[in-house]
Amino acid sequence: MSTVDAPLPSAPAVPGPAPRILLVRAPYYRDVVDGMTAGARRILADAGATHDTLDVAGAFELAQAIRLVLRGAGGFDGYVALGCIVRGETDHYDHICRESIAGLMHVALQYGIALGTGLLTVHDVAQAVARSRQDGHNKGAEAAAAALTQVAVMRRMGAV
Repeated sequence: MSTVDAPLPSAPAVPGPAPRILLVRAPYYRDVVDGMTAGARRILADAGATHDTLDVAGAFELAQAIRLVLRGAGGFDGYVALGCIVRGETDHYDHICRESIAGLMHVALQYGIALGTGLLTVHDVAQAVARSRQDGHNKGAEAAAAALTQVAVMRRMGAV
């Protein structure tokens, strides 16, 4: 299924108190990440969730930052990772894409967190812009909806 065929993201119902979500952003491509952040915030507001925002240097640092937050007493119910990696002229793109996504999945599985991933891996900035606009299919909104859905699963299954 392509983004065009997918249903528009919407806020899922989350039982219990208002979820507290941390948006962890790698704003190297600021306009793109700001657009995804706006989409995520819209979904969180629709769900009645509260959120904090933490910016990191780049996509590679997203998982590291979430792990550092987990060491503290942040008390977040879920996390949303937002960033953008644009293909360049070297194989650096392949390494950063693979390791950034693997790092996020490792943290999510190792620590049992609710994580929505909005890390774009695109060939050019135009593709990123298309996925961060406010006119429908916004990957930040999708990531926030995914995180909220995982929070709901955790609460329904008593995994909190």
